[in-house]
Amino acid sequence: MSATPRKPSAKPGTQDFTALVDAVRRVHDECAAAVTRTVNTTLTLRNWLIGGYIRDYEQNGADRAKYGSRLLENLSDSLQGCLDRCYTGRYLGLCRQLFDTYPSIRKSVISESGIALVPGILEPSVGQPETRKSVISEFETDSWTLVQRLSFTHLVELLAIEDPLKRTFYEIECIRGNWSVRALKRQIATLYYERSGLSKNKDKLADLAHAAAEKAEPKLAIRDPYIFEFLGLKSSEVVSESNLEDALLENLHDFLMELGHGFCLEARQKSIVIGNTRGFVDLVFYHRILKCHVLIELKVDKFTHEHLGQLNTYVSWYRKHMMTDGDNPPVGLLLCTQKDHVLVEYATANMDNRLFVSKYQLELPKKEELEHFLETKRREITEG
Repeated sequence: MSATPRKPSAKPGTQDFTALVDAVRRVHDECAAAVTRTVNTTLTLRNWLIGGYIRDYEQNGADRAKYGSRLLENLSDSLQGCLDRCYTGRYLGLCRQLFDTYPSIRKSVISESGIALVPGILEPSVGQPETRKSVISEFETDSWTLVQRLSFTHLVELLAIEDPLKRTFYEIECIRGNWSVRALKRQIATLYYERSGLSKNKDKLADLAHAAAEKAEPKLAIRDPYIFEFLGLKSSEVVSESNLEDALLENLHDFLMELGHGFCLEARQKSIVIGNTRGFVDLVFYHRILKCHVLIELKVDKFTHEHLGQLNTYVSWYRKHMMTDGDNPPVGLLLCTQKDHVLVEYATANMDNRLFVSKYQLELPKKEELEHFLETKRREITEG
């Protein structure tokens, strides 16, 4: 019997198709990671510089007494007309805190970044050290490594840790494990630092923590709220839980506008910050007849009390922060859908005026209308 013919071997220096696919995928991933690092680094440096300028004004501003304790709020108001809306008082406060917490960034990073400083600003005072010494300076994470490896969103979580040694511990572990922001928050919440101090086998505990932690990926980093605000992207361009939900929201927006009930679209995937937590309201309308905001949350799953609680939180936040003179309290619509089941819930947080509740039930789409819309569109999208 003749031997089975052998496939000709590739010539030296050539590659097969699988190697080509791997090469393209590898260069894509490497470049995506490089872009993410650049954006993250620049965002952090920008915020550090903003914090430094604020600190400098607080100490040397000619008219600083005029603004006093409301400096950040006044600065935020003045920036709204010329820059992104992300510059809230809280955000500016985080920038100020970043500058105070990581003073060594100036010496080791800013000079290498190529970012031009405002003349006369952030210059060390005569006879004063350029940066103040930390009580644990011998343990501090290298600033260049810190800025390159951790996003500003990571740093926001770390800024909340007052103990410098504890904060440095999480910096090192986060960098070592390439943790996502969610993983960092989980490790802090589960007292990883304290458990490490009590553990007799710290290496084993660290191995377990890193094995279970979610890793940061370049494709996820661009979804960071601070990143897309920095780049001037709209939330709707980067936030979508699923293709089905995105398609339903698109149709829902058109459906409500066509009803002619006074809906005026104000925002989609509206970003709001409550304490240290950022949330996104799927659709925000202003209703001309009811003279109130209507917040809509769509969940492509079954109804849960957690969904209703989330919407009520958003409604309460809008009531406190977004109502103006002449406005009625905001209302919320919670829409839940899954195969063979549709449920619509109207949320009325902190509403005492029953007459108004009755009025909005007349002006807003009827529950049956919304149920029919959701079921029809879901079937069209999933089966068509």
